[in-house]
Amino acid sequence: MKVNDFNYDLPEELIAQTPLKDRSASRLLVINKNSGNIQHDHFSNLLNFLNEGDVLVLNDTSVLPARLYGTKEDTFAAIEILLLKQKNDDIWECLVKKSRKVKIGTIVSFGDGLLKAKCVRVDDEGIRDFEMIYDGVFYEILDQLGEMPLPPYIHEKLIDQDRYQTVYNKYKGSAAAPTAGLHFTKDLLKKIAKKKIEIVYITLHVGLGTFRPVQVDVVEDHIMHSEYYQMTKECAKTLNIAKKDKRRVVAVGTTSLRTLETLLRDYDNFRETSGWSDIFIYPGYTFKAVDALITNFHLPKSTLLMLVSALAGNDNIVKAYKEAIKEKYRFFSFGDSMLIRSD
Repeated sequence: MKVNDFNYDLPEELIAQTPLKDRSASRLLVINKNSGNIQHDHFSNLLNFLNEGDVLVLNDTSVLPARLYGTKEDTFAAIEILLLKQKNDDIWECLVKKSRKVKIGTIVSFGDGLLKAKCVRVDDEGIRDFEMIYDGVFYEILDQLGEMPLPPYIHEKLIDQDRYQTVYNKYKGSAAAPTAGLHFTKDLLKKIAKKKIEIVYITLHVGLGTFRPVQVDVVEDHIMHSEYYQMTKECAKTLNIAKKDKRRVVAVGTTSLRTLETLLRDYDNFRETSGWSDIFIYPGYTFKAVDALITNFHLPKSTLLMLVSALAGNDNIVKAYKEAIKEKYRFFSFGDSMLIRSD
């Protein structure tokens, strides 16, 4: 399977640069994966496409202000790093811009020495492990010094940092937002619950996979980086009952979907657990956990585009994306949304 099979041309003006004033005002393209039928609506009307008894699964990760700008202590060269994941205690895996300047033993200073990072491991593709050196509470220092890690295709400054967080974010650890969840408001979630749709939360901390393009020609040759996930006992119980009762499990975002599919791949059921997911979903994959997906529009040749093609069918996704471009939908992180369903 060729990576170029998942390419498409997108006019640059359709890349959303800023979030809408009202989160739920985004447009919603609904596609039936069985019939290929497409409907156009708005996210505020999502309730019309959810059924009583459905289980809606949201990712409650919280985005860290993970981009840091500092200088090397010996040469004062400018260094930019992106925190990807905490490996243990004060050791963090990071993506380093101009990484050739950073070798084992290199110390980078941030905020006039308020935070220092010592390189303790060198990996390829710009990855470095740093030991963080500081006094006080790490996350409080990070809030002072760090910036939200907006994707490189967003060129506008984000005025309200909370707009790159879901309204239900809880557990810090992501290097990017689970963007399908950005469309939800607290009021919409209340309406969903009132319709007797169960809402559960899982956690998957979004990491390197979001930032790394596919750099191979053959899909099957791509290797996914692992991301930390966690599921509670209560969430697992709700999902197991729903599957037993043949009720729909609706994943909000590819992060939720990958977590759910990882659990059924590894355990054949949902359970209270935590671990690392490196699941790579592309056409030919057999879904075990998820019946429907709420998602955004994804970058060409990305693993996320491959994932939605696996769920909806590649022909349906090609058709849907052509329709979205024709109708001038807004694309990517701050863009519009899509619901893939089977009924």
